[in-house]
Amino acid sequence: GLIDRSHAPQHCPHRTPVEVAERLVALRRLHPFWGPRKLLRVASRRWPAMPLPSRSATAGILRQAGLVVSPRRRAPTPERAAQAVQTPTTPNALWTIDFKGQFRTGDHRWCYPLTVADAASRYLLECHGQLRPTAVPAAQRLRRLFREQGLPECIHSDNGAPFASVGIAGLSRLSLEWLKLGIRIERSRPACPQDNASHERMHRTLKQATARPPAANLTAQQRRFDHFRREFNDERPHESLADHTPAEFYRPSPRAYPEHLPEPHYPGHFDWRRISHAGDLRWHGRHLFLGSVFAGELVGLEEVDDGVWSVYFAHHLLARLDEHLGRLIEVPV
Repeated sequence: GLIDRSHAPQHCPHRTPVEVAERLVALRRLHPFWGPRKLLRVASRRWPAMPLPSRSATAGILRQAGLVVSPRRRAPTPERAAQAVQTPTTPNALWTIDFKGQFRTGDHRWCYPLTVADAASRYLLECHGQLRPTAVPAAQRLRRLFREQGLPECIHSDNGAPFASVGIAGLSRLSLEWLKLGIRIERSRPACPQDNASHERMHRTLKQATARPPAANLTAQQRRFDHFRREFNDERPHESLADHTPAEFYRPSPRAYPEHLPEPHYPGHFDWRRISHAGDLRWHGRHLFLGSVFAGELVGLEEVDDGVWSVYFAHHLLARLDEHLGRLIEVPV
C-alpha cells in the first residue's frame, strides 16, 4: 500500500475528445505527409462544428498514434545568398518548369516527370511522366497546356535540355517557340536549384506521395501523378497562401494560344536577316555562324553604335555584331 501510484488526473476537462482525435488520425492516414497545420485547416472545412485542438495538441495526438517520425538532426550549414524566383502577385505572370529527378517504375523503365507550375498561386498545371526528357513530347504537352490555360508572360527554367542549350544565348528549339509566342524567358543560375525553390519544394512532396515506392509501370504512375495534382491543387492547404488551396487563386490566362505560330516581328528601324540552313547569318558578304538552332529563322538587327549591331530573336537579345572585328560577340545570359 506504500507504492506510489500514478499522479495523472482521472478527469481532464480540456482533453481532446476521442472522436476528434480519431478523425484527425484517420485524416493523417489518408494524407501521410501533411502536418498538423494542414490537417487542422482541412478538418475545419469538413467539420466546421467540431471543436479542434491546437497545433501542438494535434502533433501530440499524431505522435501517440505512431504517425510522426522525429527528423534527424543535421549539422548547421553557413547561409548563402540566393537569387530565388521573385514570386509575382498575379496568376500567369510567371510559370516555372522542370523535370523532376528520374526514377525506374516497377517494369524497370525510366520515368521523367515533366512539371509546370504557376508561381503566384502555386497551382500545379502539369505533371506528366515521359520515357525520356526530350523536346518533342515536352513541346506537345506544353502546346496542349497553352490551349487549355492560355499563355503566361514568362517561363522560368534551369539550363538543361530541352529548355536550354549550350549554343548562343542558351536557346533551344523549345525556347525559340516560347519567344515567338511573346513569352519572356528566365533561367536559374547554373547548379543553383535554390533559384527555383518553390518548384523544387513541390518536387519533394511529389516524390514522397507518388514515387516511394514507384508504380508498376508508366501508366499506373501517371494515375498517381493525376491524383496528386488534383489533391495538390484542390485539397492541400498552402502555407504561403494563408492556408488556402492553389485552386482558389489560379485563373486561366486571357492570352489565347494562336492557331498558327507567328514569326518574330521587328520595329521599322530594324534590319533583318533569314538565317541559313547551316545556321549562318549573312552580313555584307560574310557568313557569321549564329547556331544551327536558328536555321531558317528570322532575326532582327538594331544599330547601337557605329558599326555595332544588336542581334535579336523576337524580343530576346542574342549577341552583338561588330563590323570592325567581323564577328559576333555573345552577350551575358
